Amino acid sequence: MARILTGIQSSGRPHLGNILGAIRPAVELSKLPDNESFFFIADLHSLTTIKDGAARREYIRAVAATWLAFGLDTEKNTFWRQSRVAEHTELAWYLNCFTPVPMLNNATSFKDKSEKFASSVNAGLFTYPVLQAADILLYDANIVPVGKDQKQHLEMTRDIASAVNNFCGEPIFVLPDARIDEKLMTIPGVDGQKMSKSYNNYVDIFLPDNELYKVIKKIKSDSTPLEEPKNPDTDVTYQLYSLLATDAQLDEMRQNYLRGNYGYGHAKKALYELIVEIFAEPRRVFNYYFLENPDALEAELQRGEEKARAVASKTIARVREQLGFN
Repeated sequence: MARILTGIQSSGRPHLGNILGAIRPAVELSKLPDNESFFFIADLHSLTTIKDGAARREYIRAVAATWLAFGLDTEKNTFWRQSRVAEHTELAWYLNCFTPVPMLNNATSFKDKSEKFASSVNAGLFTYPVLQAADILLYDANIVPVGKDQKQHLEMTRDIASAVNNFCGEPIFVLPDARIDEKLMTIPGVDGQKMSKSYNNYVDIFLPDNELYKVIKKIKSDSTPLEEPKNPDTDVTYQLYSLLATDAQLDEMRQNYLRGNYGYGHAKKALYELIVEIFAEPRRVFNYYFLENPDALEAELQRGEEKARAVASKTIARVREQLGFN
């Protein structure tokens, strides 16, 4: 049996890119009979950028409701808030003391953020990979599905775990393997860049219908006149539509573009209608937990946190024993 671990930050409401790139594939992977999945909300990680407590609580509920909306089985799998299991931060401190500073200096993600957001860089961003390593190693994860941008962090996790194992002379930690879907394309945002909360270019499928349509209508397009043919391969609306449509729907859309007398407004309306149609049930479940029954959502999280602590406590006991903290 493979133990799979996935975490998603609570730095905002999950958007279409999060859903297609992480949440939906992870839920499908968890349904395989030989897999045991651990899914957590990385609310401690979100503190590197989000300082407002009320906003964080709302985002946590939104992230949790999204996982449940896409069919996460909380009976079979373990689902919890990172901050409610204290072993995460305890193990992070132990691992910090085995992590060379040059390793963190060379982290591509930290260097990128230092250049883009120099005024807001903090020590939490610098040691982010160590807390991430603790998240993974705490649960003896075998497989960690990640995007290409997180591959280096997984390599760092393996290096840190190996350093501890070598020091202790025995395998205290399981060395995890990254699972990267090379076929998964970058999900474009409304401006054509990678969809990201940082760029404020995302599509929130859980918005009320009229607000969702307003976002869709903002998708970047060129000035080709209505009557002229258009290139679907360079159009953002078509790219997003292609991620959701059936082969028949996509072929029809492509022909509309190439034929002419089909405007970008028509394409955006079709994309909006497709999102509302295929995500009707997830939108209903999301509203049930997020808006109508927050107590039920809290109960799901608390139950998952008990299960997570039971596993984490065993790992911490091994580490304490080796380092003399027992």
